[in-house]
Amino acid sequence: MAGAEIENQTSVQKFILLGFPGSWYFRMSLAMMFSIMYFLTIVGNMSVIALVWTHPWLHTPMYFFLCNISFLDIWYTTACAPKAIGVMIGKSQTISFTGCILQLYFMFSLGSTECIILAVMAYDRYLAICHPLRYSSLMNSTFSTQLALISWLCGFLVISVLASLKSRLSFCGPNIINHFFCDIDSWIALSCTDTRLVELAIFIISMNILLGSCAITLISYVYIISTICRIPSAQSRQKAFSTCSAHLTVITIWYGSTIFLYVKPSAQNSLDLNRIVNIFSTIVTPLLNPFIYTLRNKEVKQALEKVISGM
Repeated sequence: MAGAEIENQTSVQKFILLGFPGSWYFRMSLAMMFSIMYFLTIVGNMSVIALVWTHPWLHTPMYFFLCNISFLDIWYTTACAPKAIGVMIGKSQTISFTGCILQLYFMFSLGSTECIILAVMAYDRYLAICHPLRYSSLMNSTFSTQLALISWLCGFLVISVLASLKSRLSFCGPNIINHFFCDIDSWIALSCTDTRLVELAIFIISMNILLGSCAITLISYVYIISTICRIPSAQSRQKAFSTCSAHLTVITIWYGSTIFLYVKPSAQNSLDLNRIVNIFSTIVTPLLNPFIYTLRNKEVKQALEKVISGM
């Protein structure tokens, strides 16, 4: 009897992703839109990395961290978009238990790493604006590399704990996920075992990663804005603020969507609304980031104009 009970609890090994309800034309239109956005995301973020790599005057800690963000965005959207496109065209609507675990692990790990690096970028801007004379000694290439490495390690190691907990869940009933990828909320809702420990782990990790990095970012910008306001020259104030405006725009978009999705005590609420917000965080934000940094950063614009003029 015990063996039969275990077999029943682990009988569901594949899940069906619903994607988006609607007509064939609607789903094909969405698939086309996702494909175009995914392509632009890859091209945009790779262009940022290539620009920084090929222009020596951009070899600074700020642009080093920006390359990390672009690299993260490429893989973050790759972990989701190709599968979502396959679901929408009806060619790849099933995903295995292991596939779900891996997709969730990489999306959470990459997302957590991005949160930490965004906080590191805020700290970098704090040192550059509040301590300009000591900046080159405080934020040298060795220290910036160490900060990036620590960010990646923390992001992936912390989520390993959560992945271990998720792998212990059992599924013995419905196997239809009301989403276009293996979203954690929709997936947990199908489990036939007690999910309170997993939900608590998600909440605690989200609180520490999201709100912790957000707090570092906010504190850094309180000091930054305070310092900028004390600069006597209007032109100097504008120049100082322009170095932060792109980063501020990115963190507002990123933290707004991710805090809404993951910092909550229960994981089984508003699945339809989560699906809409997830489009923004997994597809739209990685697409917007390179354009925000390009259009709102004078040095990147100059490098881009130099490349275009030389073509």
